[in-house]
Amino acid sequence: MARALVAGDRAPLIALPDQSGNERRSDQLDGRALVLFFYPKDDTPGCTMEACAFRDSYADLQALGAEVWGVSGDDADSHQRFASRHNLPFPLLVDRGNGLRKAFGVPGVLGLLPGRVTYVIDGEGVIRHVFNNLLDGPAHRREALEALRRLQAGS
Repeated sequence: MARALVAGDRAPLIALPDQSGNERRSDQLDGRALVLFFYPKDDTPGCTMEACAFRDSYADLQALGAEVWGVSGDDADSHQRFASRHNLPFPLLVDRGNGLRKAFGVPGVLGLLPGRVTYVIDGEGVIRHVFNNLLDGPAHRREALEALRRLQAGS
């Protein structure tokens, strides 16, 4: 696995299908910021709380100039069920084989569980904030909102 990317690093190109089979590419965001959250598994309690927190603040995140993409190793069918069940308005990227997770250096937990890490990436593709917390899914939304507000304020 690559070293864990940190604030100030350039994010690798993201080019993965979402739950509907549409390819999502970070080089097609037209200067918009990206909140990219890696989560362990669809429909688990912590991941559901995290995704629903992003859903509940989606309009605020967009108003701050950001797109939101979730990423896990689950397949498109699983992502479709998860997104539909919880009315998720953002794409869930299919990272079969965990290639994107590895490219970002997202650490696992105890060598068993995929980690839960959120990256706030500016419109130039530079990582501006990284938040790693497996247990507090909703905190990822709070961290992303704060980081985007700081970006917008120019600090």
